[in-house]
Amino acid sequence: MNRINTKLEENKKLLSIYFSAGYPSLNDTVSIIENLEKNGVDMIEIGLPFSDPLADGPTIQKSSTKALQNGMTTELLFQQLKNIRKTVSIPLIIMGYFNPMLQYGVEAFCEKCREIGIDGLIIPDLPIDVYHEEYKTIFEKHGLINVFLITPQTSVERIKFIDSISNGFIYMVSSASVTGGSSGFGDEQTAYFKRISDMKLKNPQIIGFGISNNETFTQATQYAKGAIIGSAFIKHLTHYGVNKIDNFVNRILQK
Repeated sequence: MNRINTKLEENKKLLSIYFSAGYPSLNDTVSIIENLEKNGVDMIEIGLPFSDPLADGPTIQKSSTKALQNGMTTELLFQQLKNIRKTVSIPLIIMGYFNPMLQYGVEAFCEKCREIGIDGLIIPDLPIDVYHEEYKTIFEKHGLINVFLITPQTSVERIKFIDSISNGFIYMVSSASVTGGSSGFGDEQTAYFKRISDMKLKNPQIIGFGISNNETFTQATQYAKGAIIGSAFIKHLTHYGVNKIDNFVNRILQK
C-alpha cells in the first residue's frame, strides 16, 4: 500500500508541512525532511521550485526564487533525495508545476519518483481532464498518487468527479486566494469546510492555505483529516534556518 494511504488510516489528525527544495540553502533539503519527521510531522510536501508559481503567495514565491538562484533543479532534487528512504519513512509528496515535469519527461519523472520513494504529486496547473485522459496510467504504473485541489468555488459535480478519480486525499484550498494570505478562518470558510465534510466523499480531505498556528490547525482539522502548513514554515526557515524546527512543530501541535 502507498505510504499516503497507510498514513490516512491512522486514527489522528495529520500535519503536513510544505517547503521549497533548496531553501534557505541549496543543500538543506534532506536535513529539513529528517528534522520534520523526527519532530512528529506526518507528511511532507517538497516544493519543486518554478519561475512562475501562480498559486503561491509572496512568501513561497520568494523561497522558490531563492532556491532557483541557489542552483536547485529537478535533477539535483532527485540526486539529493536518492537515499532519503534510508532515514525517512513518512509519506513524501513533490508539489510543483507541470512545466518542469514535462521538460524532464513525464514518464521519466514518474519513474525517478518511484525509484527514490516519492509517494505522490501535487500539480496545481495540470488540468484534471488532461491528467485523466493522458497521464493517469503513467502515474499509477509508478505507484504515484496524484492529489487534486478543490476550492470554495469548485462545483459539486467537479468535486464528485475529482473524488471518483482520486485514490489518496483531496487537497482542500481554504479560500480562493494564493497561499499565505489569511490569518484565521471566518464563518464563510468554516461553512465551506462543513459543507465538504457533509458530502461524505470517499477520499479524506486535507486543508491548506491560511494555516499558521495551533488555532488554525485545530479549526481546519475539525472538519478534515489534516492540514497543510507552507508559508508559516518558510517564514520560520527564513528566520532560523534549519534550526528550531522542533519549536515550530511543537507550537502547531502544542506538544
